Amino acid sequence: MKETEVNWKEQDHWGLREFVFMMALEFGFVIGFIKFVVKPLYSEWFGNELYAGTLMGLTIAIVLLVGIYLIVLRPKKLSFREVGVKPFLLKDWKTIILLTVILMVGSVILVVLTSLLGNTIENSKTEAIQQNVTFLTVSIAFISAAVISPIYEEIFYRGFVYRWLRTRIGFVGAILLSSLIFTIIHIPTYNAMPVNFLSGIIFALAYERTNSIWPSVIIHGVTNGIMVLLTSMG
Repeated sequence: MKETEVNWKEQDHWGLREFVFMMALEFGFVIGFIKFVVKPLYSEWFGNELYAGTLMGLTIAIVLLVGIYLIVLRPKKLSFREVGVKPFLLKDWKTIILLTVILMVGSVILVVLTSLLGNTIENSKTEAIQQNVTFLTVSIAFISAAVISPIYEEIFYRGFVYRWLRTRIGFVGAILLSSLIFTIIHIPTYNAMPVNFLSGIIFALAYERTNSIWPSVIIHGVTNGIMVLLTSMG
């Protein structure tokens, strides 16, 4: 069977079955098992939250990408191109730069508002970096946040989830619901939820405008990378 190109904003090759399976993989296996069972084991083995969190991120990346391949792509004889892993145009750099600036400015505003309410956006990995700032720890955190997470999260949440919703409930519904799902999976960092929701919207807009997940990967990676560097200097 030869792979055929379809207008990804209007139709896809999947049904409810694939969506339910992927949501079960994310909310059941990844959150229910990896985050609550495997992550504590990693923490015990390494005795360091940064190393444990990085290995957990790599584990989740492998699980979700293999899931995308085995559940979404391989049965339909499709390639990763179908979930947005394809080149973007040179003119799309304008969109990338604009959305990156919007996200960074918006994130700063949300962080300030959140801090005024008495909350700070922290997690175990950022705390581990601040407690031991070395070239190695910052490099590991940077690779994890700016490379590993953006690639698998954008393929999964924008390339598949947003696209699946886009063909069924339209642009506005898809961008809001996919961003909500993206925010929920970052629990328990409740104080970062506004930033995560805004990020989900920006990443989906990048995919919507460019037809490729690489612009959202770049925006995701740049903003995450800057946050790691700022955290290490804090």
